[in-house]
Amino acid sequence: MENVCTFTGKASLSKSLTITCLIDLYQEQRITPIQVIEEIIERANEDREMNIWIEAPNMERIAPYLKRLEAIDRANCPLWGIPFAVKDNIDVAGYPTTAACPDFQYVPKEHAFVVQKLIDAGAIPVGKTNLDQFATGLVGTRSPYGETHNALKPELISGGSSSGSSVAVAQGQAAFSLGTDTAGSGRVPAALNRLVGFKPSLGAWSVGGVVPASASIDCVTVFTNQLQDALTVDRIVRFVNEQDSWSKAVPLKPRQAPLKLLIPEQTDLFFGPFEAEYEQAWERALRRIESLGIPIKRIDNSLFGEAAKLLYDSAWVSERWASLGDFVQNHPGSILAVTELILRSGAGKDYDASSVFQAMHLLQQYKRKTALMMDSAVLVLPTCGGTWRREDVARDPLNTNRELGRYTNHCNLLDLCAIAMPGDDAAEDLPFGVTFFALSGHEHLTKYVAEKFESRNSPALEQVSVKTETTLVAVCGLHMRGFPLEKQMQASGARFVMETLTAPNYRLFKLDSVPAKPGMVKVTEGGAQLQLEIWEMPLSAFGEFVASIPAPLGIGKVELEDGREIPGFLCEAYVADSLCDITALVGWRNAVSVTGQ
Repeated sequence: MENVCTFTGKASLSKSLTITCLIDLYQEQRITPIQVIEEIIERANEDREMNIWIEAPNMERIAPYLKRLEAIDRANCPLWGIPFAVKDNIDVAGYPTTAACPDFQYVPKEHAFVVQKLIDAGAIPVGKTNLDQFATGLVGTRSPYGETHNALKPELISGGSSSGSSVAVAQGQAAFSLGTDTAGSGRVPAALNRLVGFKPSLGAWSVGGVVPASASIDCVTVFTNQLQDALTVDRIVRFVNEQDSWSKAVPLKPRQAPLKLLIPEQTDLFFGPFEAEYEQAWERALRRIESLGIPIKRIDNSLFGEAAKLLYDSAWVSERWASLGDFVQNHPGSILAVTELILRSGAGKDYDASSVFQAMHLLQQYKRKTALMMDSAVLVLPTCGGTWRREDVARDPLNTNRELGRYTNHCNLLDLCAIAMPGDDAAEDLPFGVTFFALSGHEHLTKYVAEKFESRNSPALEQVSVKTETTLVAVCGLHMRGFPLEKQMQASGARFVMETLTAPNYRLFKLDSVPAKPGMVKVTEGGAQLQLEIWEMPLSAFGEFVASIPAPLGIGKVELEDGREIPGFLCEAYVADSLCDITALVGWRNAVSVTGQ
């Protein structure tokens, strides 16, 4: 990946935008949010023929969000000034929501729940992106607003249904974007445009304010250029929405290595005009996966294929008709022919009440088998078994779309979480990706594997260019992003680098201070891994910073999960006996969310 932090003056950013690097540029006062937005608007105008947007970035619409930045506390807004795009089946107040059907449009008065959470964190919605109509499709060509072009090769499909959301990020018109995922729409476009696609467990992110496709298995998702940004968004929007009947508590757990990785034993995994290139890319990805040091088990992948068939080849397709059937019947001619064909298949005479229960009972069998197979494990599959030229899809719109869902359709039906990660390109400008799946609530396993996989290409700490005049600092409490003392880090000229874990040798205690803060103590036995942030600080400021830390806290060498030691916050052990042990909460963020302090 190119250097995403480059800023050459005026408002000229590098093509790839990330949350981390934009925050750095803002802190260094090398750029302002309005300059970023001006550049995004210019890029959107230049790429108009790629059909990325339904409501393109427009300064008049964005200006109130820029103005709001002046009034909010930057230290408490971890996404201050970060531009994001929103798929046009997710509500943004004041913007028409069309779901890529002009006759369906309405103008919501409120933001979707996840959009509101992001805005509260300081993020700026810049526009509404194109999609396969009513989120029905995986190809990115089913829209009256035009076929969204692939970010690397315009003759290839972009993937759908979250086509515009993925290409907006790939083209540098947003630092991240929201998509939705029912059959793979938050993962297929990630793979085809060389992005990360994060799909949480069902209910972990609220679907309040989202046009339903199949309401019981719909998810909101995020596209980013790097995994860390996706995890940042996840942390901000993972809340229960009491107004959303599908929302539920799926708490974050500390990253953990799975006991094993499940790899399909089948070899006939690929299809389409680039079958050979995809097969070779899969072999390269497997070599990288084998280097992670996690036991691998070869499995028969047919269970997931059988589950995938239920989505469109059983009564389950009737759920789409339940959501949209009235509109289809009352608005003849308003819907693309291919979309209407798929929706109307759910109203077929073969799908009666009995067939619905038969599908539910069969799915329950698949869920049980999946739970046994994937206990403490992560499943690894190609995100896509191939891709197509847009002309291929025009000739055969149904079968090309069906093939793209071969390794994605099972996911939400089985209530799995997933992270789609880019691998090595299959050929020049032909991206290839893999997806890591785990059981519901087991994002901590997929995050661990995805981070290790990403680091094999660009090791997170190793790629940090720590200069001779700077030092890394491990932070575990009020100096972390979004907490009151983050401003001290910023005043010292420090910049956030990454989140990580300690080695399993620490205990965490709650100090009797005002405000409350944590103390991390290294122990010889009974230790655990704790959550940290790593910052880079100028040495010229480090001494004064250390001198300002009140006892019993101080700076010592903190051992990270990979064995390295860097300066970081520690607590003197003599006070531990009189303090509340909160090690089980894994980190201060969790402690604050539990206690409300």
